[in-house]
Amino acid sequence: MIGICSDHAGFGLKQEVIAHLKAKGLEVKDFGTNSAESCDYPDYAHPCAEALENGQLTAAIAMCGSGNGIAMTLNKHQGVRAAICWNKELAELARQHNNANCLVLPARFISQELAMQLVDAFLDTPFEGGRHEKRVAKIACR
Repeated sequence: MIGICSDHAGFGLKQEVIAHLKAKGLEVKDFGTNSAESCDYPDYAHPCAEALENGQLTAAIAMCGSGNGIAMTLNKHQGVRAAICWNKELAELARQHNNANCLVLPARFISQELAMQLVDAFLDTPFEGGRHEKRVAKIACR
């Protein structure tokens, strides 16, 4: 199950990402928003992050205008490693080296076509483990 959330700036892209994921045969849980009407991204990011922390999701995808606000909110949760990505290499490295479990898209700064490439790269790239494992283990606050 892939979780997805956005604010108003990411709503249109979120709808396209949902369609893309479903076309790939993936199950999606949409945490909102449900329109392009102005809203506050934490209202949707926190429930998505909690589901990711609790193991209800295998990964998540989030978006807002710049990606910054929603990423900051998601990363307040100990079990979430949200990475803002705007090119394929960043999406791959977020998975390979950081074991990111949430892809964050800057909706106002990337095309729909690029967003789908990032989604695919993120979901198709495994964590390398090895030397990166101990670093990732140190991310959580103690």
